[in-house]
Amino acid sequence: MTIRVIVGDKEFKADIEESETGKAFISKLPLTLNMSELNGNEKYCYGVSLPKADKYFASISAGDLMLYSGNCVVLFYGAAGGYNYTRIGKLKSTEGLAAALGKGAVSVKFDR
Repeated sequence: MTIRVIVGDKEFKADIEESETGKAFISKLPLTLNMSELNGNEKYCYGVSLPKADKYFASISAGDLMLYSGNCVVLFYGAAGGYNYTRIGKLKSTEGLAAALGKGAVSVKFDR
């Protein structure tokens, strides 16, 4: 399923995984998260519990929407890797994503 990811006045489309985690995420929509900054490449928000099926990701790309530790939604806007995550989905395009997310905390809305 494709959902909308809204940051300020910018809208992105994301394909959500056909998995237990993806279905559970979709069931929570619409969902607005106040996401914090980390490492200059990701925004994260704890408090969203979803089923996890972690695997090691040596490489993560901008646009990856991941679940960390079963209760933290992470949206990457830069490359990363070396951690265990469960994939929730992936943005179809990341053009303008880093600029829209900015440097600090940001509100991100996920909707159908």
